[in-house]
Amino acid sequence: MSTKFDEFLHEQLLDPEFKKEYEALQPERAIIQAIIDARQRSGLTQKELAERTGIAQGDISKLERGNANPSLRTLQRLAAGMGMALHVEFLPITEAALRVAEKP
Repeated sequence: MSTKFDEFLHEQLLDPEFKKEYEALQPERAIIQAIIDARQRSGLTQKELAERTGIAQGDISKLERGNANPSLRTLQRLAAGMGMALHVEFLPITEAALRVAEKP
């Protein structure tokens, strides 16, 4: 199902300069989505996660909106608060591109 945003994004990605900048931000978007997905899988609200981690709910909201860049320590605290382990990996560019292409 295509949304107006998807259509807009598709049009914007035809611009090589826009596409370059959009692709450069992919790691940040992936981290944001991973935080949101993990929190939701854990069945936690931002407020509950804040209580478990000692990170202010407003700061968690900023992270999930992409208005803040989490440190590795913050990511570790979030993972622990959700009963999860943080996993970071480096991939060859070709493999990383394939993983991005496979996501819906």
